[in-house]
Parts: sequence; structure tokens; C-alpha cells
Amino acid sequence: MSRYIAFDVETPNRWNSRMSAIGIAVVEGEQVVKTFYSLVNPEQPFDYFNTMLTGIDEEMVAAAPTFPELWPTIEPILSSGILVAHNASFDMTVLKKCLQAYGIPWQNRVQGICTVLMGRRLLPHISHKLNDLCAYYGIDLNHHRADSDSLACAQILLRYLASGADPAPHIRSYNMI
Repeated sequence: MSRYIAFDVETPNRWNSRMSAIGIAVVEGEQVVKTFYSLVNPEQPFDYFNTMLTGIDEEMVAAAPTFPELWPTIEPILSSGILVAHNASFDMTVLKKCLQAYGIPWQNRVQGICTVLMGRRLLPHISHKLNDLCAYYGIDLNHHRADSDSLACAQILLRYLASGADPAPHIRSYNMI
């Protein structure tokens, strides 16, 4: 089995070009072996909707690291396996936009799995919203909290793998430049 890096980001506003939080859950073998969470100062204003959804506001992130300050900590983790996200196109795009906004070079392309797309193939007759899948599998979830969402994504992936699913057909290449 490969090493999978489940991650989730929260954003401060409708532009989805910066993150206000990131959660990471590292999967090795049949378990989560490491988690990481941080608020992120997006250096942008917050929309009321995003604050109500995530519980994160400008005051909470005022002393948090900016993305460039956090990057040396999260880059080795993100680079250490296949990235996994629930609705990966969203999280990968936010990550890409943060890298671009700050001029931070990284890999041109990364391998990733979207647990929404994987789940639609494996379980075509159920809802693939994160909260619905967590209810289906009995996974605790504090929705729209990056630490909880990334851990739930990792646990959903583990359920898929435990059922015998082959991850290979679900791996996609995401452009990061």
C-alpha cells in the first residue's frame, strides 16, 4: 500500500485563492499515522458566509502563520505521498492558487485521489457529501473544520481500501503551475 496524504483547506472568502486553515492526515498501511492542523493568515478579508461556515474569522488568524511561513512545515508532508481530498479539484485549486500568489515553486504536477469521484464509482447509489459518507460509515465529523474534514477523508479512503478497492484507477494528475 502507498502513503496517502489526505488534506483539507478552508478559505476566507468567495475567491478561494487563499486558505484560512489546513488539516492533513497521513495514511500508511491501514491507519492514520500522523495528523497536522494549522490556522493560516490569508492576508485577505473574510466573507461573512465563510466565517459562518468555518467558524474562522480575521481575529482568529491574526497571529497565525501566513502560507509562505507555513510552507516549509507542510511541503515535506504534502510531498511524501499521493494527495487525497474530498472534492479534490477544490482543495488542489486552492493550494495551487496559494503557491502562485506567493511565487512559491513546487512540483509541476502532483498525483491525487478525489474521494468523491472514487466513491461515486464504488458506491453509486448513495450521497457522496462528506457529512453523508461520515454518517454512512459511522465516522465522527465536525464539518468544515480542516482537521476533522482531512481525518474524515483519510478514514473514508481507508474504508474504500478495506473493501478491496484498487486506488490505481482513481489516481489523477493535477497541474500545480
